Amino acid sequence: MIQILVSACLAGENCKWDGGNNKNDELLDFMKRMEGKAEFHLVCPEQMGGLPTPRPASEIRASDEAVINTEQRDVTAEFLLGADLALREAKKYQCTIAILKERSPSCGSHGVYDGSFSHILTDGMGKTAALLAGYGIRVVGESGLSELEKELESLSAEAKANVPSPKAI
Repeated sequence: MIQILVSACLAGENCKWDGGNNKNDELLDFMKRMEGKAEFHLVCPEQMGGLPTPRPASEIRASDEAVINTEQRDVTAEFLLGADLALREAKKYQCTIAILKERSPSCGSHGVYDGSFSHILTDGMGKTAALLAGYGIRVVGESGLSELEKELESLSAEAKANVPSPKAI
């Protein structure tokens, strides 16, 4: 069975910085279709790192990679702790894939906001996404779900094709 780590906010948990969520119906449908083939493990690295919900919005400052919130407080330590605890969860369940919230300073995998709080995206990864990827866990944002599902279906079909047929007795 495939083990997949998932940003809890995408599954509808109210752990987003503003107290809401980023519920993604495509993800929830994917999770239903994968029943019996995959297990999903929800995490919110920011809460795991000790930050409250709601909390001031945070971004990764491009100049030094520090995570700064809208109150100009450096919350890098909380983000790194949350990343470490999310990695521990991934290892505990032997997750090989993580579906994480795009553009998040924790979970973004193909660009994050630059720390100016002006909605400017820059290349880079969130603290959790980078740590997971560094340990060989495939990190996918919510916009990559359909591609991921096609790949998993293809792998499943290949595995079924390679199963030897029962021999006649």
